[in-house]
Amino acid sequence: MSTRRSTLTKSLALLTALVALAACTRAGSDTGSASDAPAQDKGPAAEVRLGYFPNVTHAAALIGVDKGLFAKELGGTKLTTQTFNAGPEAVNALLGESLDATFIGSGPAINAFAKSKGEAVRLVAGATSGGAQLVVKPEIGSAADLKGKVITTPQLGNTQDVSLKKWLSDQKLGVGAGADQVNVTNTENAQSLDLFKKGDVQGAWAPEPWSSRLVLDAGAKVLLDEKALWEGGKFPTTVLLVRTQFLKEHPQTVEALLKGHLAATELAQGNKAEAKQVVNNALKALTGKSLGEPVLDRAFDNIELTLDPQAKAFPQLAEDAVTAGVAKEAADVAGLADFTLLNKVLTAAGKPSVDTAGLDKK
Repeated sequence: MSTRRSTLTKSLALLTALVALAACTRAGSDTGSASDAPAQDKGPAAEVRLGYFPNVTHAAALIGVDKGLFAKELGGTKLTTQTFNAGPEAVNALLGESLDATFIGSGPAINAFAKSKGEAVRLVAGATSGGAQLVVKPEIGSAADLKGKVITTPQLGNTQDVSLKKWLSDQKLGVGAGADQVNVTNTENAQSLDLFKKGDVQGAWAPEPWSSRLVLDAGAKVLLDEKALWEGGKFPTTVLLVRTQFLKEHPQTVEALLKGHLAATELAQGNKAEAKQVVNNALKALTGKSLGEPVLDRAFDNIELTLDPQAKAFPQLAEDAVTAGVAKEAADVAGLADFTLLNKVLTAAGKPSVDTAGLDKK
């Protein structure tokens, strides 16, 4: 009997230890993984790390930072900023959790959502509609004339890269180095301008202000304005993307960002001259060079600053990435958007709300 009791006692002790170990493992996973337990509202963040690009298509970000509009709304939350040349870089920073929110192109926004299986990021607002053109050497008069030519985009898989390759596919033109193909290369915007001037490239699908610089500073002409490809000429060039965990843990901070974003957009809409000056000063500080007045005027004429993200365009954008050969299958964009805070801010300001049509969960 004593042997059986001893065995039973040891068995109970082992079972207790296993239960305790399992509890510890669960506790560890709860604190170590955002996906294992829902993130809780922790109040305003101590710091928010915001990304954006030194482009006119990111005018709201440039104005919001330079005029202190984000900082004013954030109050005690520290604003740290970082600039990028194109979307894929910003996506890596978001998914690597070295960035909390970023103004970014619609294509990379979809890519970030797809890469994280719909978990890591949420689209919380729009920023810019329009502002991208295919500009080429004056002797190029049609799509067919692009055969054998070198055309640049800012980065592989970025918004303009997808747009160009999708359009080339629609024109029955292949991408490659062959005489009957279009040689698409990925080059930073400033380098594309220099290469175009030298004659090393013959065109670019570029965002503002680079398309305007190519036209006015380098003698390019517009072969296609991307507005012509979209209903009503509206398409999401720039949107605001936030890490899902940050959104859940610090909704007050994201709301403050959106208030600053709205203030920057309203400033630009109400005082275009001041907005241009602020953007130009910001670009000079970031790139070392300001824009000529004709370039700045043309660039602003080609964009619309709006917090409406043009949600209905996103399913088509996801399909375009497949046609462009950038993605193997169209990303499921259902659930990408969370406009709860955006509509709260818009309603409080007496503005129309936006809906998630095209991005609703099925």
